[in-house]
Amino acid sequence: MGSVGNVCPVRVFSRQDVQRFWLMGANFPRCRRISAPVGYNGVQGLPTRRNFQGVMTFSSTSTFSFGASQNRQIGIWLLICAVMVFAMTVLGGMTRLTHSGLSMVTWEPLAGILPPLSPEAWVEEFENYKQFPEYQKINMGMSLAGFKAIFWYEFAHRLLGRTVGLVFALPFAYFLVKRRVDRRLGLHLGALFVLGGLQGVLGWYMVSSGLVDRPDVSQYRLTAHLGLAVLIYGYMIWLAMAVLLPSARPWGEPPLVGFRVATFAIAASAFILILSGGLVAGLDAGFAYNTYPTMDGAWVPAGMLTDPFGNITTVQFLHRWLGPAMAILVVLVWGRGLYLALPRRVMAAHYWLIFTLAAQGATGIGTLLLVVPVPLASVHQAGALVFFTVAIVAAFLTDQARYEPASDIKVLP
Repeated sequence: MGSVGNVCPVRVFSRQDVQRFWLMGANFPRCRRISAPVGYNGVQGLPTRRNFQGVMTFSSTSTFSFGASQNRQIGIWLLICAVMVFAMTVLGGMTRLTHSGLSMVTWEPLAGILPPLSPEAWVEEFENYKQFPEYQKINMGMSLAGFKAIFWYEFAHRLLGRTVGLVFALPFAYFLVKRRVDRRLGLHLGALFVLGGLQGVLGWYMVSSGLVDRPDVSQYRLTAHLGLAVLIYGYMIWLAMAVLLPSARPWGEPPLVGFRVATFAIAASAFILILSGGLVAGLDAGFAYNTYPTMDGAWVPAGMLTDPFGNITTVQFLHRWLGPAMAILVVLVWGRGLYLALPRRVMAAHYWLIFTLAAQGATGIGTLLLVVPVPLASVHQAGALVFFTVAIVAAFLTDQARYEPASDIKVLP
């Protein structure tokens, strides 16, 4: 790399020079003007990391990109399964909000696919329900019509779970038989299948906790059930993007490590915030302290330090303030992304993070102030999954973004 007079006609670099510049911010020779192409500072003659923004491209090189053997059909199938898991999770939240989760007191993975089909069968189902604490301590005197109202929520939730299992398992078996998936993708899909089976078992484990002396499910088991559903959903979204956006370029420097870590931290924090919401739902904590921003006039109410996961005051306090903390993180990462001038689709994901989080905060405050109306609370729960989805997409796209030389800069192998 040399210069003639005050001109720096530098157009050809070794890959090592470029990578050293990207990683260390190494300075090329200064000069008053340069003849080098876009991506250089024409005043200083110094190519800074900022000046390479014009060559930031989107290039799939993610760890989870599997290669040419995968195709569009697999990606669409995974997205369909993810949408069904999304719907099932929201329906599960509605089941909790309507206190319908304990209406089915037995677990029959095969026989339970059909509801009661005769008046006699409905009476028998209702009599079974009467043997358990929820009827005896809360719903004493409930009519058969009232029982049917809560039964259908839980039945629909379980039926959708079985449907998701079939929609996943049958195409998965087909793809394996036809050898449409390679070994690596097959292992990921197999892991999803196992997690789905465990989710069914965990669901009954949760329900069984409410069929004993206390007519309510354990908030810990409910949160675990919710958390596993969200993990399965996020896993499906990530794999679908990896299949639909296969690797296109063999090399290129990713954005700063700190920025990528921060983007993944947003997705992880969104997951933690959802778990916090699970504890709030499990303890019915939304029915207390229905004021905002203070909690019945106190910024930090008394009794905060006792039983942080089983105390209504502590659980609601943490859920309230994890949201604003998340907002600060999202805005800081968005601002840093503007400086790095990331590709348009990457920045679009970060803009959507701000929008969806603002909407989620608004529905959360409304749910609290209105004392948990079921429709608005369901929208709030669905909004949490939407925000988590955007966070996963933002992390995936950021992970794949690459700095690459401009078209008229040649990089030697």
